[in-house]
Amino acid sequence: MAHEGQLPSDNHVHTHWSWDTPDASTMRKACERAIAIGLPAIAFTEHLDFTVWDPDDRATDEGLVERHASRHAEIDVEGYFAELAEVRDRFPELRILSGVETGEPHLFASSVAAYLRDAPVDRVLGSLHSLSKDGLLYGVGHLLWEDADGTMRRYLAELVDMIESSDVFQVLAHVDFPRRYWPGGSHRFVEKDYEEEYRAVFRALAGSGRALEVNTSSPLASADQVRWFYEAGGEAVSFGSDAHAPTAVGQKFELAVDVVEAAGFRPGRDRFDFWRR
Repeated sequence: MAHEGQLPSDNHVHTHWSWDTPDASTMRKACERAIAIGLPAIAFTEHLDFTVWDPDDRATDEGLVERHASRHAEIDVEGYFAELAEVRDRFPELRILSGVETGEPHLFASSVAAYLRDAPVDRVLGSLHSLSKDGLLYGVGHLLWEDADGTMRRYLAELVDMIESSDVFQVLAHVDFPRRYWPGGSHRFVEKDYEEEYRAVFRALAGSGRALEVNTSSPLASADQVRWFYEAGGEAVSFGSDAHAPTAVGQKFELAVDVVEAAGFRPGRDRFDFWRR
């Protein structure tokens, strides 16, 4: 294992407070897993997705009406913070961060700002899960089956827009999200075909000074991809399991560390920090 005993923090973990995560996925179980494998910190970044949004949001300006086949639900803020206080008390040896994963934050700036005013958190991830079509937001997986190549290029272009028009998030999550749903299997995805689009995303992200997430639930990013971010001047890399079950906390982190190190990044200022160039 690379860096024995020095695994990075898991900055992207879901529990039952996220609408797509089972009731059995508690903060306590996730913390127990993090401690068992030697992680210094964990961030509970629950899904912040809007099905009803502010008239001032860009989604309104763009004529979006609703999400297609949506199961999205709001975070129970009171319940979330009560459980967070409980595990912080129970596990003093683990740094436990509050957080949200904002879906399409550039479309919901006003709604996101209102949420964070009432419930400020330590870590904000920016994610693109959906793209618009005919007045609806569709999950990327749905659109890939109609046109995989066109959807992937549109997705990466939308990421550039999201980075340039939203400054609410500190970390760009799973730049490879569509690969999870690639028709015929993620192994059929050819990263090199999209190098130009990836590099545009990484230039924008590097220019904003924010961190790129290496997501270990997605097919793991290649050292080439992380190096493109490094070559764009990227300053920081965050590690995230995107766990929706406690057993997935810190999954594949040894491999992720090797990938990120091969691209030129090193452990940061302390065990809790992002990795840096």
